Amino acid sequence: MRNTSLLLVGAMALALAACGESRGTRAVSGGLLGAGAGAAVGSLSGDAGKGALIGGGLGAVGGAVTGR
Repeated sequence: MRNTSLLLVGAMALALAACGESRGTRAVSGGLLGAGAGAAVGSLSGDAGKGALIGGGLGAVGGAVTGR
């Protein structure tokens, strides 16, 4: 369950990281969306805080990497 949750958070964070115009705005929006998605998935596995941290980090990195 944990590996599935982490993979789902990562996929969602990368998919949502494309929101924004520049690297900075994509990193922020990706981080926020990833944190929300991570908290949702993390709550299913019993640790919403850890899910939010992982999702936020993946979303921020994904957003920064996909910036123009």
